[in-house]
Amino acid sequence: MSEFINDYIQYRIEKSNQAFRDAELLIHAESWNGAMNRLYYSCYYLVSALILKDGIESKTHAGLRNQFNLHYVKTGLISLEHGRLFSDLFDSRQKGDYGDMYDFDKESVEGLVLPVQDFIATVKGFIASKEI
Repeated sequence: MSEFINDYIQYRIEKSNQAFRDAELLIHAESWNGAMNRLYYSCYYLVSALILKDGIESKTHAGLRNQFNLHYVKTGLISLEHGRLFSDLFDSRQKGDYGDMYDFDKESVEGLVLPVQDFIATVKGFIASKEI
């Protein structure tokens, strides 16, 4: 694997870390739509790093979700729960960013923090376990 790809994977991991920290700040500020967006992106950046490490390409968010489900969830490498979480976050981010008059509330966002942390730990572990 080229040095550029390794650097890019590391960059995506750092972007995930920052997006999660941003989500925590937005939760504290009770900015629920912004927090939902950042929770999604904390997972999105990791999934993009994972598929890149395996040489899988995707040009869109929907394509990334499909590739993740096809290569990791359906094969049993990643749990159905994590696959569902990523798909739900994708849908929620779409609603929050593009839906008219749609707002998340405290319960819906705060209830995702621990599952997202678990998703992040699982995918980071999976990335780390892969041979370069």
